[in-house]
Amino acid sequence: MPSLRQLEYLTELARQRHFRRAAETLGVSQPTLSTQLKSMEDRLGLELIERNRTSVLITPAGQKVVEIATRMLRDRQEIFDVAKAARRPLGGVLRLGLPSTIGPNLLPLLLPALHKSHPGLVLHVREDVPRNLPGALATGIHDVLLVPLPVNGPDQVTQPVFREPLFVAMAEDHPLAATREISRKDLKGQKVLTLEHGHQLQEQVAAICEEVGADLAFDFEGTSLDTLSQMVAMGTGITFLPGLYVERATSAQSGIVVRSLSGRTLSRTIGAVWRESSARADEYELLIKFVRAAVAENFPTFMLL
Repeated sequence: MPSLRQLEYLTELARQRHFRRAAETLGVSQPTLSTQLKSMEDRLGLELIERNRTSVLITPAGQKVVEIATRMLRDRQEIFDVAKAARRPLGGVLRLGLPSTIGPNLLPLLLPALHKSHPGLVLHVREDVPRNLPGALATGIHDVLLVPLPVNGPDQVTQPVFREPLFVAMAEDHPLAATREISRKDLKGQKVLTLEHGHQLQEQVAAICEEVGADLAFDFEGTSLDTLSQMVAMGTGITFLPGLYVERATSAQSGIVVRSLSGRTLSRTIGAVWRESSARADEYELLIKFVRAAVAENFPTFMLL
């Protein structure tokens, strides 16, 4: 049976596809990494890696071993996490995954109170596009996600946390800027900008455009809400911005104005997601309480769930 350390070597090499980079990440020499992987192959009587001068390929059998090894290493980490949680709730390392539409706008309001209450917590935050987050959760890269719902993934627990309104945003000199409240018929024929593919917000905006007869601009997809806002300020089109961002980033100096949409309220639901097998569910519930408290204090018009 290969050691857990050897399995860690294999999974890191599969991630990096490069011996030197994998060795540097693992903190070992390249010969050590190569020797340990060769030893594992000899013990299993199986070729796991195809080696040549320019690249590293994982064999089909090796890929299956990588998948099993990933689960084993995740379970090992769960054991350590259980021990830490038993000693002190929200202690040790917690890996939080979330999209860029949430992180910069919520974390500065959340983290001071969280750190004051739980100074032993080491929060590792990693941002990614929403479509990548469920897979990273399943493989143990993240412990818990804070994301727009719904999120589809196997063996997961989903907990809605709050509902975030969406606003129509336009340049200060846009004809609709003089209107206090935008109706759906006002949006017909408007050019609408949105984020790149992979964000739930993009999918939601596309559905809104189809409903009201607006034109979604496929020739421009923003990589961030800041870039999107700058394009709107230049008169390239209008967009829909989430409330967390609106409260933080829009001002009289931003060059854009935001308006509510009349009738049925536009919003998105933000929730926490974790693996059903995780033994730290109580800690995630405690984290959710801090998120709700930060939202209630800073965004009193948002609906808590």
